[in-house]
Amino acid sequence: MNRFFTIALLVAGSSISALAAEPKTELLWPDGAPGANGTEAKDKPTLIIYLPEKEKAHGGSVVICPGGGYGGLAIDHEGHQIARWLNENGVAAFICDYRHRGKGYGHPAPLEDAQRAIRTVRSRAKEFSVDPAKIGILGFSAGGHLTSSAVTHFDKGKADSKDPIDHVSCRPNFGVLCYPVIAFNEKFTHVGSQNNLLGKDAPEDLVKSMSSEKQVTAETPPCFLWHTYEDTGVPPENSIVFYLACIRNKVPAELHVYEKGRHGVGLGKGIVGTENWPNECIAWMKNHGFAK
Repeated sequence: MNRFFTIALLVAGSSISALAAEPKTELLWPDGAPGANGTEAKDKPTLIIYLPEKEKAHGGSVVICPGGGYGGLAIDHEGHQIARWLNENGVAAFICDYRHRGKGYGHPAPLEDAQRAIRTVRSRAKEFSVDPAKIGILGFSAGGHLTSSAVTHFDKGKADSKDPIDHVSCRPNFGVLCYPVIAFNEKFTHVGSQNNLLGKDAPEDLVKSMSSEKQVTAETPPCFLWHTYEDTGVPPENSIVFYLACIRNKVPAELHVYEKGRHGVGLGKGIVGTENWPNECIAWMKNHGFAK
């Protein structure tokens, strides 16, 4: 075979592989999201699908919720980079591009979108080659609050819905909370996230309902949490109070508080100690059978 033709084939093959690895974006609500303010792109939350190579895949999957104070989304270092890391470890990843105040939405829209993402993955588990009993949710900062909300607010499915996706449970099988916003109306609360989600004068019962450390029960799935001592944006007390709530309710949980790193470091590359969290998270997932 001609040497140049062989090279051309190799290049073409590489291009095909690259295209196959490209993520696919789908609407979470093809017929329109509940409570939508309009029909613009901002009113249409999406699911960005990253599937691992078949040789690496083992059935585990994670819905990713980037942070952004419920006013935006850090969708690169807390979304796409995380999806690629999960794929490298054989985990299917689904970035939830959820509604937030920057798009004109507060509660309950973000939680509805996260729950819909979980239901979508579970209802299409065979199509995505994932195990419906190994679906987790992972989030950073305000996305960590959304994750904590998803692991404490869920249902077994809505049998009376006309939408078959609603028939399956939105309870995640595990949660990964990365420097999460957790508690509201506390000295260590990230006030911006609370106000963006609930408004400045939210009723006390709503504030309590969305203060995740107060909503942990024995039904909350296992959780992995990590934070940094140097985080002044969202102090580590947020992770600590949630972890203590897990202990009180006998929910299996693991907490890492690293010393170094400001708020919002994503994978933490180059930060001594903190950069270990991805490996320790995968080890924890393996301990629970969510990864291999």
